[in-house]
Amino acid sequence: MQSLADVVRSHTGLSPADQAWLEALVAQWHLLADLSFADLVLWVPRAETAGFVAGAHVRPTTAPTSYADDVVGATIEAGRRPLVDAAFETGRIRRDGDPEWWDAVPVRVEAIPVVCSGRPLAVIVRTTNLVPARTPSRLELVYLEAAGLLAQMISAGRFPRRIDQAPAQREAPRVGDGLLRLDADGVVEYASPNAMSAYRRLGLVGDLVGTRLAETTAHLHAEPAREVDETVSSLLTGRRPQQTEVVSPSGALAVQVIPLEPGGEPAGAIVLVRDVTDLRRREQQLVSKDATIREIHHRVKNNLQTVASLLRLQARRVADPSARTALEESVRRVGSIAVVHEMLAETADEDVDLDEVLGRLCDMVRDVAAGERDVVVRRRGRAGRVSAALATPLAMAVTELVQNAIEHGLDAQGGVVDVAVGRTQGRLTVSVADTGVGLPHGFDVEESDSLGLRIVLTVVRDRGGDLTLAPADPGTVATIELPVG
Repeated sequence: MQSLADVVRSHTGLSPADQAWLEALVAQWHLLADLSFADLVLWVPRAETAGFVAGAHVRPTTAPTSYADDVVGATIEAGRRPLVDAAFETGRIRRDGDPEWWDAVPVRVEAIPVVCSGRPLAVIVRTTNLVPARTPSRLELVYLEAAGLLAQMISAGRFPRRIDQAPAQREAPRVGDGLLRLDADGVVEYASPNAMSAYRRLGLVGDLVGTRLAETTAHLHAEPAREVDETVSSLLTGRRPQQTEVVSPSGALAVQVIPLEPGGEPAGAIVLVRDVTDLRRREQQLVSKDATIREIHHRVKNNLQTVASLLRLQARRVADPSARTALEESVRRVGSIAVVHEMLAETADEDVDLDEVLGRLCDMVRDVAAGERDVVVRRRGRAGRVSAALATPLAMAVTELVQNAIEHGLDAQGGVVDVAVGRTQGRLTVSVADTGVGLPHGFDVEESDSLGLRIVLTVVRDRGGDLTLAPADPGTVATIELPVG
């Protein structure tokens, strides 16, 4: 289905500013649909021929729809819908006296011109399914009265208006979540049952009707033994569009304020509220959990570094060269695992940037293993983010391969170790190539007694991967291939 922007660009001569106005309207018009208990279809004028094309459609969540199918992209010729033509030409709301019949369903039709800077840009056709019609309740009367005022504001070019939104606010409340009707002085004239329940969760005792919403909410928002929050008090007067959040010691509310000014003078406001107490508590628990996990990774990293330091001290006291070498290799292996935990401690995610891990590992191994030789370790390619469960063994494997390339592949003068990574079609490839002396004659990785290579083979095959060592020109290239999600 086409977007509003697609329809405007393809079929109309509207300017970018006109398109922006219509998009702002469509972003908020679900409010009018729910208050009206009606479908809304936005008809924009065509540029090539007289008539209109449907640019957007919204169904109400408060009533049955009048449309079984989507209508975006449909067209009507000039003269086919006199109501639409008249609303666009006069800039005034038009409605039929008698309902229309659509597939044996009675439907009331109204045409609301969308005006911007004194010019009609489009027409909203509001269609109400009259099958469930009955004597309206007080809630429905309040909804319909507010919908009528909003329709007047649209036809006068006073809606939509930019909403000041608090940084923490994510999603605006809907009409069914809870609605308050304020008069021009900010006094509550009507509170829906859901709105009352939300305020009870916030800590309200008594009734909202007849109170000044700003003062009542500010007192609930204030913590015990603290002064009333004047910011909250000023936000809920109903004088400007606002989307914010109100928090009390016992609950939290998402709040949206929509001022009603059909004739340019304040006629009060509607305030939508939604109880987000449980949502915020869950978010706080998740934040606390993430912080705990990061702290655990930080402590694991510190403990691993402590183990590495102890092994390094022990290596300095050992006289046997082979034992000293084994301890130094253990230091590097422990250090490679510590690098992964250090990166996990810096993020709330359970995956890490493998490219950054490999960068730190390559620098660490080069600094330790190169000694006095001139060794360059280069990296190329990108692998992206991988899970910690994969990053930890892979870090150890790459550490072993780079260390082997420096210590056994390169000669006494040094050389270059090239680490290349790639990720395609669900497989990760890491190759470590050196410019050294090459593999011994008849070398077989399966028969090698090198502990480092045995570690690499084990961790790679445990994860369904392969390790190959092959001669290069010059030197050797070791390649790891692993499946990744």
